[in-house]
Amino acid sequence: MAAPVQNQSATTSKYDDYDFPTTAPESQSGHPGHTTPEQDEKVQQLRSELEQLGYTDRLDTLTMLRFLRARKFDVAAAKAMFVECEKWRKEFGTDDLVRTFDYQEKPQVFQYYPQYYHKTDKDGRPVYIEKLGKIDLNAMYKITTAERMLQNLVCEYEKLADPRLPACSRKAGKLLETCCTIMDLKGVGITSVPSVYGYVRQASAISQNYYPERLGKLYLINAPWGFSSVFNVVKGFLDPVTVQKIHVLGSSYKKELLEQVPAENLPVEFGGSCSCAGGCELSDMGPWQEPEWTKTPKWAQPKQEQTATKTEEPAPAPAPVAQEAAEPVA
Repeated sequence: MAAPVQNQSATTSKYDDYDFPTTAPESQSGHPGHTTPEQDEKVQQLRSELEQLGYTDRLDTLTMLRFLRARKFDVAAAKAMFVECEKWRKEFGTDDLVRTFDYQEKPQVFQYYPQYYHKTDKDGRPVYIEKLGKIDLNAMYKITTAERMLQNLVCEYEKLADPRLPACSRKAGKLLETCCTIMDLKGVGITSVPSVYGYVRQASAISQNYYPERLGKLYLINAPWGFSSVFNVVKGFLDPVTVQKIHVLGSSYKKELLEQVPAENLPVEFGGSCSCAGGCELSDMGPWQEPEWTKTPKWAQPKQEQTATKTEEPAPAPAPVAQEAAEPVA
């Protein structure tokens, strides 16, 4: 296979109406701006086959590349994954849900299961935090339902895709497609209620199957005794690329975590210096809240505005170049 080159326009199509940088900051094969001619052909093949099946949404190049990377650029496998995802989206009502869902019980639910986005790491990516040790499903189900919890999870994934990641990309001046996840395992033990693991498994399946290639780094902090040994066995079954993203840390995690997340962006309880008014858990602070970087998400725009650019012919793609700026401006 030919060496990857920076060429963000090789697969430009009428679906690519981006208003943020579209070149990945690191030169990794199969990532935007660093694709081979063979990979570009597979993007076009995947899109064409999906069009033939009648699909018209989410066929932009960045999405096509994410599904292809998730399936090692096997077009048939990526196509099957995309089709299954679209089926799930329709059944779950994702497109309507993100526009209408109101999680009014959120402050009460967070007393028993905090899960939130909060500012960015040193690479400019959104930081996502979960405190698994505080989960009390029995208490939570007196406030909400498992269905509404999953609906909230899906809405947050939709908002990660737009407006969070685009806003972070504009501010960083480079394409950011992933987030930095911190999972606090303090209090998690073998006696935890099995239903907790059932919910986590369900949530993980949604992430893996329908929102591929969104994990940048994962820090498992306050890992209980014996967890590392178990993980060493489990990682033998994981993709090496995924394993490199996961860091299992015990209670002495602060030094390593602060190497990735600036102290001013990390909540005080995790060793940082951030203490948002009203609490970091409910602040949703980040570039997506800063007028300079955020824009109205496409899912919140009238349908005719969303489809306007798709009906236009794409601009002629400039000739590929061997190199371009590593951090294009928006």
